[in-house]
Amino acid sequence: MINALLLDDIIKNALKEDIGTGDVTTQATIPYDKQFGGRFIAKESGVICGAFVAKRVFELLDPDVKMTIFFEDGAAVEKGAVLAEVSGRAQSILTGERVALNFFQRLSGIATFTCRCVQQVAGTKAVITDTRKTTPGLRVLEKYAVKAGGGSNHRHNLSDGVLLKDNHIKAAGGIKAAVEAARASIPHTLKIEVETETHQMVEEAVACKADIIMLDNMTNAQMAEEVAFIAGRALVEASGNMGEKNLRDVAETGVDIISIGSLTHTVKAMDISLKF
Repeated sequence: MINALLLDDIIKNALKEDIGTGDVTTQATIPYDKQFGGRFIAKESGVICGAFVAKRVFELLDPDVKMTIFFEDGAAVEKGAVLAEVSGRAQSILTGERVALNFFQRLSGIATFTCRCVQQVAGTKAVITDTRKTTPGLRVLEKYAVKAGGGSNHRHNLSDGVLLKDNHIKAAGGIKAAVEAARASIPHTLKIEVETETHQMVEEAVACKADIIMLDNMTNAQMAEEVAFIAGRALVEASGNMGEKNLRDVAETGVDIISIGSLTHTVKAMDISLKF
């Protein structure tokens, strides 16, 4: 589960952004003591994630607002399903409605898309992972949603591991120089991954005993050849516009990991509504 303090900071920033100096519409039209209830309804089928975030939105605005959640994160639901119910002061519910839905819809969209990707590679050894192409400030939530959808997480931040991409390699003077410099600097607990674009680069990465070798923007035929060459000497990651490809075909090349930036950076939010 997500650190409570971090979650509250994220939600408070979102509320400050949305409310500004006050919800003038609600305050002008709804009596302060008016009590009301509503339902969160799925307007399309998908995988649910983030109801607990929506619940926390209302709690931070008004501790007396109650929200009952009917599905756990990662549950598949059909169109028309009642996902949760909320009750309390109408002012508080209306003021928090958009922020609650923004989180709930986006996280459910990520979980839904991730689940579809995972289903495509079922029965193979390939693992679907996200990237750092996340919404600034929301990474911890978006990566949580990937997990809820059945995927796995790549690095959460730059301190999680060494990933030598093309610009690192150029600036360091080549793969060998970059790997040796990294290995001399990092603790033994961190892994080293090298991004490669050609067979020669793969050969260099293997010779340097990289822990993970990323095959970037290669064809399926090229990836199958490189997997055979690497022969288990390193984990193999497929990368490069994977969200646009037939993931089953990619998985059948024998790669261990398929990283997909579009899991988080271009995903469509799931359609969920709150109806009084």
